[in-house]
Amino acid sequence: QVQLVESGGGLVQAGGSLRLSCAVSGITFNTYSIAWFRQAPGKEREFVAFRTWSLEQPLKTELADSVKGRFSISSINPKNTVYLQMNRLKPEDTAVYYCAARGGYESLLATSPSGYNYWGPGTQVTVSS
Repeated sequence: QVQLVESGGGLVQAGGSLRLSCAVSGITFNTYSIAWFRQAPGKEREFVAFRTWSLEQPLKTELADSVKGRFSISSINPKNTVYLQMNRLKPEDTAVYYCAARGGYESLLATSPSGYNYWGPGTQVTVSS
């Protein structure tokens, strides 16, 4: 069974950086996608970034326009840990951040929460102005 647990959230001043970690276990797919989403109070869950791997090699990466140039997704062993590096944080980045996973890659659903079967409990990121 796939399990995901996020960590690394916290309180940071605007302009600062945080690195979120997603501890991954149970993935047996040869091709799989891991994504980061976030949800602010009163708002819908929104896409942040995803990466698809096949046989541990990255195939495709996409980031939301709102975080391009500031955030990046990376991993050394994606079946173990996936990171979200967040730089130049803004107050509008404040949200609960979730990692999610699915087997394979589906282009039409890669940036949608409905495209992912497995979710972590989330970690709070608060950016003060």
